[in-house]
Amino acid sequence: MRRSARLWIAVPVVLLLASGCATRDWVRETLGKKEAEIDQRMTAEAERVTGLDGRVKGVETGLAETGPVARGARERADGAWTRAEDASTRAVGAQGRADTAFARADEVDGRLTRLWSTRTKRDLVEAVQVHFGFNRWDLNDTAQTALVALVRELRENPRLSVDLEGYADPRGSYEYNVALSQRRVEAVRRHLVEQGIELPRIHSVGLGPIADKGVPDEKKRRVTVRLMVPAE
Repeated sequence: MRRSARLWIAVPVVLLLASGCATRDWVRETLGKKEAEIDQRMTAEAERVTGLDGRVKGVETGLAETGPVARGARERADGAWTRAEDASTRAVGAQGRADTAFARADEVDGRLTRLWSTRTKRDLVEAVQVHFGFNRWDLNDTAQTALVALVRELRENPRLSVDLEGYADPRGSYEYNVALSQRRVEAVRRHLVEQGIELPRIHSVGLGPIADKGVPDEKKRRVTVRLMVPAE
């Protein structure tokens, strides 16, 4: 390449000599300068090519080094994806088992709810009113006589139970009348236990005064005794 460049420079110089327009010294000086410029350019071009070649080799080296790393990263990613798929499959299975367990729990809960809701369903067999005197809670002969038939029924039929609801008239304070109604219920309950009726079969509550003005006070001072049988 340098020889071609020098030929291109020498041609005009020869023409100048032939035409008598230049001296030998000027020709030598001109040729020297041109050759120096060409050498500098060729050197710079060679250095640039060498630099490019070095960068290319560096890239190739980098690719060669990162190749195994990239393959390792891909393998790890594939492994992670496989594990994720396995975890997803296990999660689906667990969800299915959980749904089955929930369904069974709902079924059991439904049965328990039905049993609990029907535990107190009983039918009324008979009702008896036991009356008391004013501000009294002891059982007189009339009250005990009213309970004779009911006690006989309870003895003969173990399936029967009894509900006791105590009341009072509205005279006096509300709190006192509530306590009075409870004492009346307790008197009847104690009498039934003394007659051999098991305590778990007796359900009692004192409900306090009756405010209904259409009911005479002597009818309000009472314990309502209800003989109950479990519903079929």
